[in-house]
Amino acid sequence: MLSVLIPLYNYNAFPLAKAIVEQSLKLNIDFELICIDDASNSELNTENEKINTLQNARFIAQKVNAGYRGNRNNLAAMAKFDYLLFIDGDSIIISKDYIKNYVENLSKDTQIIYGGRVHPDAIADKNKTLRWKYGKYVEDKTAEVRQKGIYKTLMFNNTLIEKTCFSAIEFDTSLTKYGHDDTVFSFEVSKAKLNVKHINNPVEHGDIDSNQEFLRKTEEGLINLHNIYYSKKVDYKFIRMLNFYNWLEVFWLTSFVAFIFKLIKSFLKKQLTSSKPSLLAFNFYKLGFLASIKKTH
Repeated sequence: MLSVLIPLYNYNAFPLAKAIVEQSLKLNIDFELICIDDASNSELNTENEKINTLQNARFIAQKVNAGYRGNRNNLAAMAKFDYLLFIDGDSIIISKDYIKNYVENLSKDTQIIYGGRVHPDAIADKNKTLRWKYGKYVEDKTAEVRQKGIYKTLMFNNTLIEKTCFSAIEFDTSLTKYGHDDTVFSFEVSKAKLNVKHINNPVEHGDIDSNQEFLRKTEEGLINLHNIYYSKKVDYKFIRMLNFYNWLEVFWLTSFVAFIFKLIKSFLKKQLTSSKPSLLAFNFYKLGFLASIKKTH
């Protein structure tokens, strides 16, 4: 039936695992839960060890870091059931029918079901406003909206997938930089023309990055995106930011945008790490940073 897989790094996932196990037991389904911490050596693993006391659940603290992609591939390889439910370790279950909603949407045609993710209505820590704002107003989408861009809106933070489908694609471990793992996977899903169903069964994003950390991760992700563009791992039309970047390349405007970005980068960075960051400024920051990356191909 169902293998619930929780990739983790330096976070207490016991409340998440407990909620999932309790819901699964009530449904009387065949299930297992596997949680792997990717060699964070975190003190929080003392709490995570409690997962081993839950029925049909186990926690593993890896000694060697496998990376975002490798950890997910390892989880899938260990799973024994036909359907895999990937949930990010920093997720919060907000529906008492979370597992039931997935089970009821299973059919003989099921290959992938994406439940979505939401962010809280407000955030008290003003130093986390940028990540919260981007999540709330850009990433959070209803199933009806996601279904219109069936593959482009597919993320892997709360996703059920048939094991044979996952095994045929897997996460690309040749990418070593942070970011856009979901993008590459979703593009491969689109090429394979897999059946994707979007439903309203979200988890809440629990561990929201600080403005500075989110900006750092964004920059790292853009370096990865740059590599993806030139290695042609994904059609540039599949990613909005690469559409803009390709337009700059075609009209020889990349250097001009990079020059403007260099002049205002410090101002943009100050604005984006303030308590009232602008998403418009964030979009230009991303495009400017992408245009500034040196070509190595």
